[in-house]
Amino acid sequence: MAWRLLSNTAKSKLSSPQTLIVYTLTHLLNPNPKPYYLSLFTSHFSTSFLITKTPKKFKKKRKKIESPRTKLVQHESSRLPHFEHIVERDAFFKFLTKSKDFLSKQPEHVLRLDDAGKLYRELGFPRGRKVLRSIQRHPLLFETYRHDDGKMWFGFTDFMETLLQEEKSILESMEIDRVTTVRKLLMMSAKKRIPLSKIYHCRSLFGIPEDFRDRIVNYPNYFKIVVEDDGKRVLELVNWDPLLAVSALEREFMLDEDRVKKAFKFPIKHGKSLDLDEDDARKLNLLNTLPLVSPYSDGSELDLWTLEAEKYRVGLLHEFLSLTLEKRASIHHIVEFKEEFSLTKHTYQMLLKQPRTFYLAGTEMNWAVFLRDAYDDGGVLINKDPQVL
Repeated sequence: MAWRLLSNTAKSKLSSPQTLIVYTLTHLLNPNPKPYYLSLFTSHFSTSFLITKTPKKFKKKRKKIESPRTKLVQHESSRLPHFEHIVERDAFFKFLTKSKDFLSKQPEHVLRLDDAGKLYRELGFPRGRKVLRSIQRHPLLFETYRHDDGKMWFGFTDFMETLLQEEKSILESMEIDRVTTVRKLLMMSAKKRIPLSKIYHCRSLFGIPEDFRDRIVNYPNYFKIVVEDDGKRVLELVNWDPLLAVSALEREFMLDEDRVKKAFKFPIKHGKSLDLDEDDARKLNLLNTLPLVSPYSDGSELDLWTLEAEKYRVGLLHEFLSLTLEKRASIHHIVEFKEEFSLTKHTYQMLLKQPRTFYLAGTEMNWAVFLRDAYDDGGVLINKDPQVL
């Protein structure tokens, strides 16, 4: 009967005239007061000083869930800082490289700032950021000015324009070398044909000029453009040149045979009962490793999961990287030629198994692969193409 006791107590409290007046005034001032009987259980003292939550410094920090987007490829013990720094630098200069390509195609090499703010994907700055912040990072290369229409525009500085002219003259002088690169790419492809859009997308990787699609007609002895039913333009090889069908590894084998023998490792699976020492195990593994399969052979005819097919894919990627300007490529460049080079979805794991020749940097979702022998111990490219310089 606790409710009756509570009711009687409340009535006795309200029975005195003073209490009744206070209660009436309180009700007038506060139209929605708490019932009086609830105030019997509340304290008249402030409790705001009491700690009701665990302070932030005492809370246990949750471990961030690792994902392919954030997890680094290399373990800390095997990480090479100079290669990792190159990947970070490329990410930082994304605005510079993409804006250079986009602005170069615009009339007078200028763009209105209001329009640039909507082209975050084309110009390579983070969505939601102001493009002006990215421009101010490169004051030697980009500048802003107010046009006669009262709007703010941005374009290249005079210094950047001279660099573009210099780059253009280098491209003109090296046109034959770039033609040879495209020929070798076609010779490595499965059907000796590659869509023009794929070569265009990776043109900066090989130093191929922007207008190479217009220059192809100047080399009818090497190339032919075929338009498929869906409108896709495909570049086909016209003549096979056996002198070009020699990989960089094969040329190096003539100079340093031992070095090439150590480039790749395809161990023979055997039981521990053999009890081989290190030298004997290396000689046994060489039986599996050599001979290598030429990247200029038709890899599409090989059984997908055989040792010969893996040797072909490893050698092909080595040759592919040797054709690039900086002897490296990102996952996006490699995936672009997946069908043409008969690559599998296990390319990432395949490259990780060859640490003597390849180094993978970055995260598992966005990695880049380097030819280790092309760089010195400080991460500097040994033989630099004039366009790299």
